[in-house]
Amino acid sequence: MRTIPVPPAFPINCGRSTQKGTSGRVKARLLGCNMEATSGTDEPVSGELVSVAHALSLPAESYGNDPDIEMAWAMRAMQHAEVYYKLISSVDPQFLKLTKVDDQIYSEFRKNFEKLRIDVLDPEELKSESAKEKWRPFCLKFNGIVEDFNYGTLLRLDCSQGYTEENTIFAPRIQFFAIEIARNREGYNKAVYLGLQEKEEKGASNGRENGSKKGADSGEEEKGVTREGEKEKTDKGGEKEKDTGKEINKNGKIAM
Repeated sequence: MRTIPVPPAFPINCGRSTQKGTSGRVKARLLGCNMEATSGTDEPVSGELVSVAHALSLPAESYGNDPDIEMAWAMRAMQHAEVYYKLISSVDPQFLKLTKVDDQIYSEFRKNFEKLRIDVLDPEELKSESAKEKWRPFCLKFNGIVEDFNYGTLLRLDCSQGYTEENTIFAPRIQFFAIEIARNREGYNKAVYLGLQEKEEKGASNGRENGSKKGADSGEEEKGVTREGEKEKTDKGGEKEKDTGKEINKNGKIAM
């Protein structure tokens, strides 16, 4: 297995929230954006981006509900989601290792949430007050073990689907790791990987069929040209024989 570094998004307070309404507003603004527009580029980093990066390294409590900072965090969350989805689409998720402590995360997760359904998540199992009370000690257990354990991350509700508005919620990073590690190990994320492989194989098969059809059509055209050439030869040969016969008759008559 190889460890895949997964970038953080923005901090979520795993204790009692001190910023009411922040994550909800970020979600609404985030999901109105085009996720494809968040792909990384090789362009030089501007001074403005450096300032944003510095701002993101500071505690969330420093900003209250600053909309610009919220959007910057949201963009990081989108980039994280895009990278992760491409990863599970191109590599068999069963062999992925997301952190150095995957075994510990998975063990603690299933010990505390043995019967939690993870293929299709119920938001109430994550966001209700009773659920938060149960998740809080689990999340805090990884403070200092998992880097940026409480950073907000986009989490898919239905693991067979992608990151769409209806299928996405915000969750602390450690919650994302716990659920996605379990989905990978228990085979639920394989649907995404197999779906892409099947699509690629179908595309390759269609390409081969189209190539064979073009080859067959080309062969038929060559055969047609060959037949026309042979017919033309035969016609010319017949005409030549007729002319030779006429010449013989003519010579015969002269000889007589």
